[in-house]
Amino acid sequence: MKQFGLIGKSLNHSFSARYFNGKFAKEILSGCRYDLFPLNSITELNDLINRTDHLTGLNVTIPYKTSVIALLDELDETAEIVGAVNTIKIFRVDGKIKTKGFNTDTWGFEHSTNAFVSHPHALVLGTGGAAKAITFVLRKKAIDYLMVSRLPKETGEISYNDIDEVIMKKYRWIINATPVGMVPDQKVCPPLPYHLITKDHFLYDLVYNPAKTIFLAKGKQSGAKTMNGLRMLKLQAEKSWDIWNNIDDSGNQLNK
Repeated sequence: MKQFGLIGKSLNHSFSARYFNGKFAKEILSGCRYDLFPLNSITELNDLINRTDHLTGLNVTIPYKTSVIALLDELDETAEIVGAVNTIKIFRVDGKIKTKGFNTDTWGFEHSTNAFVSHPHALVLGTGGAAKAITFVLRKKAIDYLMVSRLPKETGEISYNDIDEVIMKKYRWIINATPVGMVPDQKVCPPLPYHLITKDHFLYDLVYNPAKTIFLAKGKQSGAKTMNGLRMLKLQAEKSWDIWNNIDDSGNQLNK
């Protein structure tokens, strides 16, 4: 028996259980199951692991992608650089439990956007764990970016009120790395000057439920190219699966 799951605060929006349990059925992976584990606090993680005997791996969603790090025994190099974790592998060796954090959001974002856009300037909405993965990839691709926050604190962050015509003309790739517009609050959208969006803009929303957020719909109305986060979800999920099954407790790749 191998059990996997997703931890987060509220998980009603997630397709992860549907995706993985569908995968198990399609590929006839008997003895595998994927469950949702809503946690009121990330401090409940250790108790969850200790009382769930066959728990092998976890995905992590908002708001715990950064706060979970303090509870893990080890971090993969990419997760350490990013400063956020969305995948945990649980090792059980000689009765002892060890946890290691990974970031597969970076893989999912990079490979979902390879054929989508190549604009050299990006506006990243949000500064949380998902945004950290996005900016990691943008730096890797040498793409200039600005981060947008309701309450900017760091250098390189601006507020939504700072977004003007000059910024919108330069930063034509706009990436929503916030949960704004996600079920059950799908009637809202990030506060952007949408009238300044043109056919030369590219709007990418990490939200995939609903499939077309108001953010994407407004971009589409202006002729912008749009994409939601469903392909990213699937890619990062498959990367998580590979980590759970093909990485040993020393970090070495199995089944090469």
